[in-house]
Amino acid sequence: MGSSDTREKTIIRASIISILANIMLSAVKAIIGFISGSIAVVLDAVNNLSDALSSVITIIGTALANRKPDKKHPLGHGRIEYLSAMIVAVIVLYAGITSGIESVKKLFHPSSPDYSATSLIIIALAVAVKILLGRFIVATGKRVDSAALAASGSDALFDAVLSASVLASALIFKFTGFNLEGFVGVLIAVFIIKAGIEMILDTTNEILGKRMDRDLMADIRKTICEDEYVSGAYDLILHSYGPDKLLGSVHVEVPGNLSAFDIDQMDRRIAENVFLKHGVVLTGIGVYATDPAHEDLRGKVTEIIRTHDGVLQIHGFHADPDAKSFGCDVIIDYDIPDRDAVYQAIVSDLQKEFPGWTISVLMDVDF
Repeated sequence: MGSSDTREKTIIRASIISILANIMLSAVKAIIGFISGSIAVVLDAVNNLSDALSSVITIIGTALANRKPDKKHPLGHGRIEYLSAMIVAVIVLYAGITSGIESVKKLFHPSSPDYSATSLIIIALAVAVKILLGRFIVATGKRVDSAALAASGSDALFDAVLSASVLASALIFKFTGFNLEGFVGVLIAVFIIKAGIEMILDTTNEILGKRMDRDLMADIRKTICEDEYVSGAYDLILHSYGPDKLLGSVHVEVPGNLSAFDIDQMDRRIAENVFLKHGVVLTGIGVYATDPAHEDLRGKVTEIIRTHDGVLQIHGFHADPDAKSFGCDVIIDYDIPDRDAVYQAIVSDLQKEFPGWTISVLMDVDF
């Protein structure tokens, strides 16, 4: 059985457990809510029902994402999981907004609920069930790297907190007669809306292409630099085609006297090692050739560039002293308010130091 099949079955199994648990909780809370006349408990039931629907969408999204590549989608359908996570987020946001509207109505037109001891015990048990369910779903989502499943689990943990607030308001009313129904309903709505917005922002970052994990990038560069010919790895770019499929490209710095055969063998070694250690497919490996005869020039250029604040890296140095030309790539920190000004200052300083030379400095991207 392949790892993708195992992952899909794990996600579906966890989602089915979530669906059954949420349907049961929703039904029980709805009955208690209508019998007691509690808007807070009814809204809690609606929230559980939205969780069940979210899990259904997660199952559908996982099944679609696991389809084999085809002519229109040669890299597979893994990104569908991001779309399913977005749908889940929108459902959560919608549930929060509708809950808020109903809760505000209750603030202006309050009614006194009637809780029995049995209903309070059941609500307390529901809180415990929701906590256990949320922890299980979040752990499973992280283990199989499913954004939709992890989001669903996080929402379940939020629900446990909100259900606890419903229980607290019920106990307060039971023993003091002070009605907090409307206020608790608004609190529930605010938390749900906040969770929905955060889930939308997280999923949007996945779709747009967020910065990859720094540790993973560093580990891949380390693996690449283990090759006997490589003295540096730069411009590493990773593209996600689903939670378990990363494609990438990189530039490596190697001696300029290598033959085409040497470079070909090196590329194959690097690609194989990176895939075996990190599961990343390197689709392209570019080459920066170094020449010991240019080291003094390179050192002087590097020294000048390093005097400027925000310079993170200098690479890709190339030179032709006979033609009085050189160039390199420079990475400037995104935290610098005016990166263009730093870049222009670098170019200006180099031109002053090397009058009459053709200088090509590219401001590279900090991946």
